[in-house]
Amino acid sequence: MTTLLRGAAAQSHRAVRRRRVVATVGAVSAGLLVLSACDKPTAMATITVGSSSVSSEATCGGEGKTLKASNLTACLKDKDIKEISVDPEATVRFGVDPEIADNGWTILMNGRPLLTEYSNKTYSTIPGSVFFNTQYGAQGNSTLVSVQEGENGATGLWSFRLKKDDGS
Repeated sequence: MTTLLRGAAAQSHRAVRRRRVVATVGAVSAGLLVLSACDKPTAMATITVGSSSVSSEATCGGEGKTLKASNLTACLKDKDIKEISVDPEATVRFGVDPEIADNGWTILMNGRPLLTEYSNKTYSTIPGSVFFNTQYGAQGNSTLVSVQEGENGATGLWSFRLKKDDGS
């Protein structure tokens, strides 16, 4: 036999249930609002030297919109850039997410194109000695290297600092 709540007990039971439903709907709505405010992470670029690697989201852009030249110049001056030590005799490996490769990418050294052609591959290698050779525009024991996305105008920039590893 089932007993049904009657009178005041039934009404308070309905009120409790209603409050739970309102609280649940509120929590779900707040969660969706928080998620909608989050930015989608940009694609990643990675540099690997030997067994060490560093990865970074875009320093600038990375959302598919063409960047102005002034924005690119400002991005190249960014101080919060990941670093990696490079033995000049080692090979430096560049890896990019497929969405960067689909748009074409090249490598900049100290803001100037190091490669003359854009690549649609997700991987490229360059001898470490290039990054510290004055013939290629290197100055001192540190070089700013950037992956620039976009064959028809830069749409993203991922920057890294390569520090010469003198073996000590």
